[in-house]
Amino acid sequence: MPNTPPPDFASLSLAEIARLAEEHRLPPVESWNPAHCGDSEMRIARDGTWFHQGSPIGRPAMVRLFSTILRREADGRFVLVTPVEKLDIAVEDAPFVAVEVKVEGEGEAMRLAFRLNTGDLVVAGPEHPLRIEARDDGPHPYLAVRGALDALIARTVYYELAQLALARENVPPGVWSQGMFFPLEPAA
Repeated sequence: MPNTPPPDFASLSLAEIARLAEEHRLPPVESWNPAHCGDSEMRIARDGTWFHQGSPIGRPAMVRLFSTILRREADGRFVLVTPVEKLDIAVEDAPFVAVEVKVEGEGEAMRLAFRLNTGDLVVAGPEHPLRIEARDDGPHPYLAVRGALDALIARTVYYELAQLALARENVPPGVWSQGMFFPLEPAA
């Protein structure tokens, strides 16, 4: 349920996280195709803060609710969509931020679960890959969340992943999750 508070991430096992992620039912926004109705006057800042008409949305339950009807269009625009309306929403970087990671296992058996700023839980793997984009201001790490929506991996979480990669001396440096290797350097 999108309006219930997220569970305490630290107390969950990875199996519980995977189960909760599977159970999280989202509206079928990909199948809704209403006419474009205008601008929502909403913005998602790079740090994951949601704003409406310039003011932060202070209720986490509202942010969680809005996040369930978010979609990225084929032209790259972000919209909030319902069966009857579609409104633009400005997104400075990615619509979500991965704010916490939980690690289970070692080497190729490692699994990485992420908690997003919206309370969503995502286990990295073939359906939710990690990628690094090179930019002038340094690497920008992302986690695929759903559809064409990504989470920017918070700097502290990226540093945790880098420590894991460096401790295992993989070449190139990287991490495993659900049997898939993710290099922690931009693709050439």
